[in-house]
Amino acid sequence: MSNPGVPFVDLSRALASERAELLAAADRVIRSGWLIHGTEHRSFETELARYLGVGHVIGVGNGTDALELALRAVNRDERRTVLTVANAGGYTTTAARAAGFRVGYVDVDPQTHLMDVSAAATAIDDDTFAVVITHLYGRAADVAGLRAICEPRGISVIEDCAQAIGARTVDGLVGSMADLATFSFYPTKNLGALGDGGAVATHHVELAERVRRLSQYGWADKYTSTEPGGRNSRLDELQAAVLRTRLPRVDDGNQRRRDIIARYAAAAPDGLRVLPAEGPNHAGHLCVVETADARALAEHLAGVGVQTAVHYPIPDHRQPSTARSEVHLPETERLTGRILSLPCFPELTDDEVDAVARGLTAHDL
Repeated sequence: MSNPGVPFVDLSRALASERAELLAAADRVIRSGWLIHGTEHRSFETELARYLGVGHVIGVGNGTDALELALRAVNRDERRTVLTVANAGGYTTTAARAAGFRVGYVDVDPQTHLMDVSAAATAIDDDTFAVVITHLYGRAADVAGLRAICEPRGISVIEDCAQAIGARTVDGLVGSMADLATFSFYPTKNLGALGDGGAVATHHVELAERVRRLSQYGWADKYTSTEPGGRNSRLDELQAAVLRTRLPRVDDGNQRRRDIIARYAAAAPDGLRVLPAEGPNHAGHLCVVETADARALAEHLAGVGVQTAVHYPIPDHRQPSTARSEVHLPETERLTGRILSLPCFPELTDDEVDAVARGLTAHDL
């Protein structure tokens, strides 16, 4: 029998092991007769808020909607520019443009690949109303440092937690440290739905109420729209029920991810740098390796049966649809062609993890 190799991700494994719970969750929804904004939805919002340590969570349709609604909620004056990084998949760029805002970019730290907060201080101008800081790959970014720069200037800070649910810092969990925080429950995330889903979290009552109105046509009451820019973005009952069953597994899953990354880091030869995920400030969503020739590493690993991916191959300011020739981000651009993502999901077997580690060790630099 041929060896199928090591998959980059295999969602069927978690689905198989959780099958009974998932079917029970679906059965609850079917029996209830509620498909939108019912008991499961309200309970998930409450349970996620408790987990994060915030006062309010609003379930929405997906992570990009969460970003757009968060940006709309904090925009209360004539300023129109959002700052973010250009190496995080384009989701904030997409959300900001959908809301009619301008986007500015901040370069990244060469060691962490996260927003360089000192560069953000330079990039802010009089038109900036919000900065979205992404906890990329699952590593907690410097939210406190960014807030110290933004708050005196009346600029909102939004955490993009799509890859980092469960990451913990001395200031609290990611998602609890800024004006608003956004989450994606895309199936491959550390907390994944059986389809799309998202959420916005906040400590602030006014912002929570505004996001909730914006997420449903701007309604203050049914059929009475009071909030400009409202739309339809709702987390349905089935996805909420699924997420409720999976939320208690997040911390154990994150630890398994960190253990896998540590195994790869120990096996990597000089010249291959596995970005570390050594403590609770990293949720281990992605295991990213940096090397001089990522394509050569990908080809080598494919030859030994290991699937890989790249997160992300084209920075936002170089995308054909949004190219900005006047924007120069030296570190962001330097990393292009140097990064590769390795298999890193909790259901990987120890034998598969060892196979990836051997592949790294055997790479001829």
